[in-house]
Amino acid sequence: MQCGEQVHGDGYTNHCPACLWSRHVDNSPGDRAAKCGGKMAPVSYRLVSGSYDLLNKCEQCGHEKWNKLAKGDNMEILNKI
Repeated sequence: MQCGEQVHGDGYTNHCPACLWSRHVDNSPGDRAAKCGGKMAPVSYRLVSGSYDLLNKCEQCGHEKWNKLAKGDNMEILNKI
């Protein structure tokens, strides 16, 4: 990922827990069908019903995607967005 961390997911993992960056690989959650493959920067977040959602934006094509933050994600990064 952006920070060099090795990310081991379950097929639905959509961002690095260390830096919160992602890759544009899905059209629908978990399908890995997107052709772009660009890096997706964490650009915003929101609090919804007591949990945080993260907005990632593709640096290559501009696609934006909201993702739920997971236990173990680096919450300090949110303060820098």
